[in-house]
Amino acid sequence: PSSISSGRNSITLARWGRRSHRGGGLLHRALSFSSSRGVSSGEGSAQPAEAVPAQGLYRDTVLLPRTEFPMKLTGQKLLDRELQIQQECGFADLYSWQRERKAKKEFCLHDGPPYANGDPHVGHALNKILKDIRNRFEMLRGRQVHYIPGWDCHGLPIELKALGEMGTSDLGPLQIRQKAREFAEGAIARQKAAFQRWGLMADWDKCYYTYDGAYEAAQLRVFQEMHSKGFIYQDYKPVFWSPSSRTALAEAELEYNPEHVSRAIYATFPLSTLPPGIASEGVSVLVWTTQPWTIPANQAICYMPKAQYSVLKRADNSQLLLVATERTASVAALLGTQLDSVATFTGSQLEGGICKHPTIPDKEVLLLPANHVTMAKGTGLVHTAPAHGMEDYSVASQFKLSVECMVDEDGKFTELAGPELQNLSVMREGTDKVISMLKECGALVKEEQCVHSYPYDWRTKQPVVIRPSKQWFINTASLKDKAKEALQKVRVLPESAKGSLLTMLDRRTYWCISRQRSWADTHHICRQTASYTFFCWPTTVVHPLLFLCVCLYQSKAGPVTDYVRGEDVLDIWFDSGASWAAVLEDSRADAYVEGKDQIGGWFQSSLLTSVAVRNKAPYKSLVVHGFAVSEKGEKMSKSLGNVVDPDAVINGGKDATMPAYGADVLRWWVAESNVFSEVQIGPTVLNSARDSISKLRNTLKFLLGNLHGFDPRVQAVDPKEMHYIDQYMLHLLREYSIKVTDAYSEFDAGRAIRVLQAFITRDLSSFYFSIIKDRLYCDPEDSLGRRSCQTVLEEILDGVTRSIAPILPHLAEEVYLHAPGHDETLFKSGWIKSSSVWRRPGLEEAVEGACAIRDSFLSSIPGKNAAQYDLTIAIEPGLLFELMESLQDEATSTSSQLAELMMVARVSLTSELPRDLPPDALLSHGTFLINLEGGVIREDSAYSIAAVPTSAARCPRCRRYTADSADCLCPRCQTVVSQAN
Repeated sequence: PSSISSGRNSITLARWGRRSHRGGGLLHRALSFSSSRGVSSGEGSAQPAEAVPAQGLYRDTVLLPRTEFPMKLTGQKLLDRELQIQQECGFADLYSWQRERKAKKEFCLHDGPPYANGDPHVGHALNKILKDIRNRFEMLRGRQVHYIPGWDCHGLPIELKALGEMGTSDLGPLQIRQKAREFAEGAIARQKAAFQRWGLMADWDKCYYTYDGAYEAAQLRVFQEMHSKGFIYQDYKPVFWSPSSRTALAEAELEYNPEHVSRAIYATFPLSTLPPGIASEGVSVLVWTTQPWTIPANQAICYMPKAQYSVLKRADNSQLLLVATERTASVAALLGTQLDSVATFTGSQLEGGICKHPTIPDKEVLLLPANHVTMAKGTGLVHTAPAHGMEDYSVASQFKLSVECMVDEDGKFTELAGPELQNLSVMREGTDKVISMLKECGALVKEEQCVHSYPYDWRTKQPVVIRPSKQWFINTASLKDKAKEALQKVRVLPESAKGSLLTMLDRRTYWCISRQRSWADTHHICRQTASYTFFCWPTTVVHPLLFLCVCLYQSKAGPVTDYVRGEDVLDIWFDSGASWAAVLEDSRADAYVEGKDQIGGWFQSSLLTSVAVRNKAPYKSLVVHGFAVSEKGEKMSKSLGNVVDPDAVINGGKDATMPAYGADVLRWWVAESNVFSEVQIGPTVLNSARDSISKLRNTLKFLLGNLHGFDPRVQAVDPKEMHYIDQYMLHLLREYSIKVTDAYSEFDAGRAIRVLQAFITRDLSSFYFSIIKDRLYCDPEDSLGRRSCQTVLEEILDGVTRSIAPILPHLAEEVYLHAPGHDETLFKSGWIKSSSVWRRPGLEEAVEGACAIRDSFLSSIPGKNAAQYDLTIAIEPGLLFELMESLQDEATSTSSQLAELMMVARVSLTSELPRDLPPDALLSHGTFLINLEGGVIREDSAYSIAAVPTSAARCPRCRRYTADSADCLCPRCQTVVSQAN
C-alpha cells in the first residue's frame, strides 16, 4: 500500500536474520509431481509422500517442469559433452575475440613460465586453473584480458631428461642443445594440450618461450642495461656449487635438507705466537666445524672482539685449550672432563695471535676479529676457510687473505691439497682422510655426528659445496632498498607472504647469475638493427656478421679479435625473471600468480630485474598459493604411490580405480580449495566436488524445467508488478551477485562457491522453490503470478549460471544453450546483470516479517503438515500490520501472497485474536523488531497466531486444502480447468 512506500525512500530498515531452521521440517511441504520429463526442485527440496501425481482428468492441466537438460552426465558421455561444448561455444577463439572488442580497462595477468621438462601434473592444474578463473571473471565483467602463456625452456633438468631419453651423452654441444630443444618442444606440446583440455582461455598460437630469439634479445637488453648501470659485475668469489650437476647455483636453486648428517669435529690449532694478553705456553685454539674437508683450506681463526675467552686446563690430560668463556660448560660436557680456568680476557686481547696449521707444516693461521662469530654452538672460535664460506670470504677480503680453492668442479680435491688428498671427493673419502690426518697429528679432540639443515641441489637432490669461481653477479645489496620500496606498493595475498619476500631480499647480498655447462659454447650479442635483433655465435669460427654486431654494440669497438667467446650460461631465474621485458614491455601486470616456491624464485628475480631497469615492480599484486599434496597431506611422489595425474582425473584411470570426472570437477577442486595453504587432492575431495556439481545441476535443471515455454524477451513481468516474494528474491539475487563479485575480485573462488551454495540451499531450495511450486504448477499458464515467478526464475538462472562460469565454463555454457532467449554464448554476453530497482522500500521488511511470523507458527506444530491449517494472525495497528496488509489486502484469503508465504490453507489478518477460538487452536506469540533510520526509530511489534485445523477438503488437482469437498476442485483449479476445456 501507499502508506508503506510513500515518504520512506530515505528509511533503511535493518535486515532481520532469517532463522536457520526456516527451511526445515514442514516448511519443505510443497506440491511435487513426477513425470518422465519432470524434474525435482533441486538440493534440499522435499518430496512429501502424500504429494502424488494428479491423476486422470487433471493430469494434463498441471504445468510440470520440462527440459532436455540432463540431470547427470557420467563416463564417456560427460567427456564427449565437454569437448562438444568447447567446440560449439568457441573456447579456442574466445581469447582472440575479447582482445578485439572495445574495452575501457585491461586486466593483465602475467603467466609465470612452467618448466618444459615433463608431463602436466596437478601442480600445473592448480596454478593454471586458478589463473583462468580470474581471467574469465575479468573478461565476463567487460575487461580486456591480457594473458600470454609461456614456458621456461632452458636449464639442466631439460638437458638431463633429453640425454636420458637418448641413453647416451656422446654428442657434440650443438647436438645436445638441439636434443634439449626437441625435448622441451615435446613437453610444451603435451602441457599445452592439457591446458586446453582444462578449458583455459588463451591464444595458444601466440605463447612465449624463453628459447625464442626475440625473447632472448629482450633478456639480453635487460642484462646490458643492468650492466651499464653497474648492477652486474664479474668476480671470483665463493658460490654454491653443485658437484652433481657441475654448475654454480643461486639461493633459489637450493633445497635445504633438515636431516642431513655431517661428521662434525673439534680440532686444535697450536698457538705459535702468543697474543700480548696470554702468558701461558702450550695453548691450543679449539675450533668446531661440520665440514672437516675445509680444514686444509684454513687461513684464519676468527673471534668475537667483545666476548670473554678463557684458557682452560683439562683435568684428564692437562691440555690447555682456548675457548670462549660462555662455551666452557658445553665443551666440558662434550669432552667428559673438568675444565679449569687458567686465565680469562676479552676477545680483543687475542689480536696478533698466530697458530700453526695442524696438517700443513710451516703454514701460519692468524687470529682475526669478526662480527659473524656467535656463541650458539661450537667453541666461540671459528675456523675460517675463505674459499669455502661466504662469511669467511668477507674476512679474507677485509684482511687481504689468500683465497685458494683446493676443490674442482666435480667436488674433488685438486693437487693444491697435496698428494694425500688429490682426487678424493671432499664430501666422502676426502672427509675421511682429513679426519684421519688430524687424528694422526694429535689435533683431533672429538668427532660427532651432527644432524642439521644443509643445502642440496634442487634438481639432483645431492648436497652442494661452497667453492670460489669466476662468475657473473648482480649486486642485490645496491638494489635492495629500491626493491623493498617497490614491494611495499604491491598487494600480496596472503599478506604473510610479503614478510617472506622482504626477508629473502634482506638475506641476499648478491645474486650469482652465471652457470656452467661442459658443452656451453655460446656467446650472444644483442643490438637492434634493421636486419638483426639477435645474433648467436654457435661455433668456434668467427662469423662475418660479428664485425657488424661489434661495431653496433659500441662506438669505440676494438678489433673483433678482442672479443672472446663466453662459456657461461645465464641463470634460469634471470632467464625467466626478465619475462616482463619480453611480454609486458613497459607496462605492469595487474597480477602474478604462482606457488610459494617462487617467493625466492620468479617473484624475486622479476622484481630485482624490473626495479634495476625501470625503477618499479613488474606487478601490482602477487598471489602466492600452496602446493598440491595427497589427501593425507603428504608430498606426492611415485615411490609413495600417491601421485594424482590430472589426465586420469579427467578421463579416468587406466586401471579403473578412478572414474572419469571431467574438466569441471578438476576446476571445482581448485576453486573450492584454500589455495593459500597446501591443497589436498584424492578420491575423497574429487568425489565431493563431483557431488557438489551434481547438486548444482539438479537446481539448474529445476530452473530450466520451469522456464519451459517462457520467453523473457516478451513475457517478462516488470518488477513493480511482481508478487512481493518474487521482488524479494530479486533483492536477494542482487545481494548474491555483489558477494560473489567481491569474492572473485579477491582471488577467492572458494568464497564464491560458499556464497553460491548458501544461496542455493537456503534462499532457493529451502525457501523460494518450496513456496512457489503451487503457483508454478497450478496457476494459469499466462497468469501474472506465474509469469512473475518465471521472470524471477529466469533472472536467478541467468545470475547463477554467470556466477559459476569462471569456475565451471563447460557446465555454464551447457546451461546457457538450454536457457531461453539467448542468441550468443555466455562468455560473450557479460557478467551478472542486477539492478538497483530490485530493492524497493518496504519489500524486504514485509517478506522477512512474514517469515518471522511463519517461524513462530511452525514451531507450534512440530511434525505436522502446515498445509492443513487455517491461520489467524493478530497484529496491533502499526508498521508491521501495514507490512502484512501489503501481502494480503483482504481480511481472509486462501490465495493471497501472505497465504502463499505461510503455505497454509487460509490466512486471516486482524488486529486481535477472536475470543471464540475453538479448543483445538494452537496459540503462539512473538515480536518482530524494525529499525528505522539506523536505529533512531525502533518499533518492536508484537503478534499473535492462532492455528486451527482447516475444515476444507484437499483439492484433487493442486493438493491444497482449499476445496469444499474431496471430489470437488478448489475455486482456482475450477477456473483453470474450465478455461483449458
